[in-house]
Amino acid sequence: MPVFVPVLAGATVVTGTILYGKLKEFSDKRIENRKNRIKSEQFFSEEKVAAATSSNENNADVGSLGTYESLGTTFDRATGRAINPNTGNFLLDEENASSNIVKGKPLTAAEQKTTSQVAEARRKEIDKTRFKRLQRYSTRKSGGILRYPLESLTEHTDYLQIDIEKYVPIGSTYASVPGGNNRYVTGSRLTNRAGVRGTNRLSTKPLVNDGTIILPIPANLADTNNVQYDTSTLNGLAAAGVEFAEGAMSTIVDFNKPAAAVGQLNEVLNKSKQTVIEGAGNVAAATDAVTKFLASKAVNIFGANVTTNQLLARGNGEILNPNMELLFGGPTLRNFRFSFKFTPRNQKESEQVRLIIRAFKRNMAPQAQGGTLASGNWFLKTPNVFKLRYRTGTKNHPFLNKFKQCFLTDVQTTYTGEGVYATYDDGTPVSMILDLSFKEIQPIYDIDYDAQPGTEAVGY
Repeated sequence: MPVFVPVLAGATVVTGTILYGKLKEFSDKRIENRKNRIKSEQFFSEEKVAAATSSNENNADVGSLGTYESLGTTFDRATGRAINPNTGNFLLDEENASSNIVKGKPLTAAEQKTTSQVAEARRKEIDKTRFKRLQRYSTRKSGGILRYPLESLTEHTDYLQIDIEKYVPIGSTYASVPGGNNRYVTGSRLTNRAGVRGTNRLSTKPLVNDGTIILPIPANLADTNNVQYDTSTLNGLAAAGVEFAEGAMSTIVDFNKPAAAVGQLNEVLNKSKQTVIEGAGNVAAATDAVTKFLASKAVNIFGANVTTNQLLARGNGEILNPNMELLFGGPTLRNFRFSFKFTPRNQKESEQVRLIIRAFKRNMAPQAQGGTLASGNWFLKTPNVFKLRYRTGTKNHPFLNKFKQCFLTDVQTTYTGEGVYATYDDGTPVSMILDLSFKEIQPIYDIDYDAQPGTEAVGY
């Protein structure tokens, strides 16, 4: 061991000297390569900065936080300014550069005009893009079938089917024909079989301007048909005046024979006088009634607010017979209100409930792109119509009433159906109540009961 150690130590010293030289040479080369790489990176970085600065010194922050698009224009998230997606520069800076506008220099009149023209052209382009988007949006259609509860219906199941369609205006005639079938609720081959569609074929997307919703028969089921009648009064004196006016206006006046026209008017006047005398009983009573009528009109000029009957009651203890009668005032439009309770039992049924509520709200809303003439934002388009039918399997219900096309006038959603706020893990309320109010577009006429579907069941 004493002899072996010095020999080994001497060998180690020699080997260490050679190894040190090799390591130093290798380290120097690595340091030199690193210095060259750093210089190269600094050079190219300075060139890139200089090029970007000379191109547009205001675009240093463009895209630092990303970009987004709105109405066909790309915007920088960091600054909110519009940018050119091809160059990455701010649009205003490019417009100023193209107009030879120097930053910080006052604009000449020509430069100001050019800048205004560019801005106006840009605004028109944005408006045009928005208009085209609204046009496409108003003509969208996304149909399908939504159903609650989720279980498939059988040929013996009763339910309420609500079809969504676009509103069709009356048109250039401006008047609807009583008994016209343009507002009748009839089905198609597709909608008539909507009730028996399988669960796996129900829609998973919102209904837009089209589609069918199937709901259970509501608990409170009723329909009310009304006709308007108004109370009318017409006393004898007023009736005689109307008779005279009608006779005078119906007299044919021949300007080539004025004497004949005067004779006809005198004949009408004498007939009216005779009517007043006969109705009053005698000349004195007729004169008194006419005098009090004229007196009431005269004193009312001064704000007395006196009627002929008041003067007759005060003076003679009598009034003119009002000839009161109930007269037909016109048809009315029926209203229907339904209440549905939703208690989704699984995720798919929860999704159907969400889409049903959304479909009613979406399709009852006024449409932003108005009219049928590609009109602009001055107009709003009529919301969609709803076609209601009570159904049994694939047929209309054999007893319950029919509907004409309806507008949905009111939607009320109560998300706490049990009076307590409670939700599932995904946020869906455990119980909800949906109240819907529909109003028919057209009144019900007698001839509606003599045409399909009014001939079925109890009719309307």
